[in-house]
Amino acid sequence: MAPRHGVVPTITGDPVSEDNAGLASGHRCVSVGHKTPITNGTLRALSRVGVSYISTRSVGYNHIDVEYARSVGISVENVAYSPDSVADYTVMLMLMAIRNAKATIRRTDAHDYRLHEVRGKELRDLTVGVVGTGRIGSAVIDRLWGFGCRKLAHDIRPRSSADYVPLDELLQQSDIVTLHTPLDATTRHLLDRRRIGQMKPGAFVVNTGRGGLIDTDALIRALADGRLGGAALDVLEGEEGIFYADRRDRPLPSAQLARLQEMPNVLISPHTAYYTDHALSDVVENSLVNCRDFDRRKQHWI
Repeated sequence: MAPRHGVVPTITGDPVSEDNAGLASGHRCVSVGHKTPITNGTLRALSRVGVSYISTRSVGYNHIDVEYARSVGISVENVAYSPDSVADYTVMLMLMAIRNAKATIRRTDAHDYRLHEVRGKELRDLTVGVVGTGRIGSAVIDRLWGFGCRKLAHDIRPRSSADYVPLDELLQQSDIVTLHTPLDATTRHLLDRRRIGQMKPGAFVVNTGRGGLIDTDALIRALADGRLGGAALDVLEGEEGIFYADRRDRPLPSAQLARLQEMPNVLISPHTAYYTDHALSDVVENSLVNCRDFDRRKQHWI
């Protein structure tokens, strides 16, 4: 894609760090992934070699201190990509959760073909609460219309066709709660012990946003004592250094992840909801366009 947009990229396989920031020397713009946190030391090192713009190939900014970047002369922007990848995956996780898919597949893999003791639920009979109705949350709501379920939403800026209610009311009424808000200081542990306690007995939690939106210890307690019916998590607190790595022959460094994976009513996937050919094409192209457009603006200012 780079030649099509008039960009000549220098590509480095390793994530940007303070040690390798010198590789960006001579470049005003860098494009980075979301998998590795970018430390303030790395931002200072990038600034020293002349970088003035970072395009992160993600919607979220929680791996970069944007304000600190600005203080050292670096602008940070995210990329837009098709929300359909995450929205499709979110609805798939909902359906898998309410139909006991993990336990069923485990049984059949062991050649046990008996029916599950707990009957599944139909989405049309349930209330789904969507927390955060940006592009992805709104796309989830669009898909839910076809299932005939009741849809509640919570956002500081209402912009979809769902019924908007306060967060506490959404938690009290929803059979499924799905999270699509950015992670920042105001949303960290949005689902904490108190709010999880407000949820309907037997409700399900789906998270394809960011792991830090949920207090994982509180979630584990609510799942273990049977208060919640299950969870489907594509993101998790402390996923860095675990997700995207082959850990088959190494012990898990996260006791929380190990406990969740033991539970038959918890689905875990490694931050893969966005991972489609269409979405990745959007991500790469829009990151290139961001860098090109910033460079043109910079030349105009000069």
